[in-house]
Amino acid sequence: MIDREPAAWLWLKDHLARLRQATVPGRVPPAAEPAVVVRTAVVTDSAAALPADWVRGLSLDGRLAVVPMPVMVGEEIYGEGEDDITETIAVALAAATPVKTSRPSPGQFEQAYLAAERSGYESVVSIHISGSLSGTADSARIAAGRVGIPVEVLDTRTVGMAQGLAVQGAVVAAADGRSATDVRKFAEERLAKTKVYFYVPSLEQLRRGGRIGAAASLLGTMFSIKPILAVDGGKIVPLEKIRSAAKAIARLEEIVVADAAARPAGEARLAIHHFGNRPEAEVLASKLAAALPDSPPAQISSLPAVLAAHAGLGVLAVIVSESTTSVASVLRPLPSSGRTGPNGSSPLTLST
Repeated sequence: MIDREPAAWLWLKDHLARLRQATVPGRVPPAAEPAVVVRTAVVTDSAAALPADWVRGLSLDGRLAVVPMPVMVGEEIYGEGEDDITETIAVALAAATPVKTSRPSPGQFEQAYLAAERSGYESVVSIHISGSLSGTADSARIAAGRVGIPVEVLDTRTVGMAQGLAVQGAVVAAADGRSATDVRKFAEERLAKTKVYFYVPSLEQLRRGGRIGAAASLLGTMFSIKPILAVDGGKIVPLEKIRSAAKAIARLEEIVVADAAARPAGEARLAIHHFGNRPEAEVLASKLAAALPDSPPAQISSLPAVLAAHAGLGVLAVIVSESTTSVASVLRPLPSSGRTGPNGSSPLTLST
């Protein structure tokens, strides 16, 4: 087990700190940092639920771009990340106002890829929400065919921070000087070890949005159950039917603890999404921390608007992943042609 952070991740953290310092008025810019081999940019969509500070820092030099997914509330169209729409969606859902989502246009992705090329990147890895839930990856593929820079499009077959963790891992691999193919493989390795479980008070919003998938078998009793669902193979699937909200949340906790406990000791990492019910998310996080003392506390964040529009108010989603990802089997050694990792180091096994 790796007992220290890899060079690529340490460099990214330092890089973000330097960028934040450089934007403070009156502050003298820090000394130039050592040259780093980063030839691959990463593009994703706003369903990845990435932390805003993380995105801002890495977007400044073009290594990461997040394309906003449009959300329509009534007749108004909003772009996640461009507009503050969380409260608007919550009010609309409570009032039964129609809330719909759409995929970004190919033109939006084309502009993101061209921007990466202008910033000096040689290739792009474009990482997106499940193609079974959105046509976003299709838009990315269309755009990839319009630009000269090579673009690898990856359908994560998942959503939320499960997708976001793959994006973060890809950025670390890119910072380590890896090729687009290797960056994609590292993201895929991360995805293979990540699960999504969630509870919704009602299936009605998922039904309206046509995202219910295999959970359609629950429709006959949708008003009398509190379902626990998962994302499997890119689709929403039912796990269990529970008769009360309290029992459903308790069962969600049990499922997550069992999954996390089955992973290598101390390596489980959790993230919790909520929408309109942060206190419930905090209680769940506290219980998970008590049950899994060897793992860090779960990260808590609001569900991205594009997902909240379908899950509805009161959702609780838990992402279970691992901190250490061995990439020896998927990443070939870098050629000994003078290429180095961050700060002149030799590329190391990556871990996040």
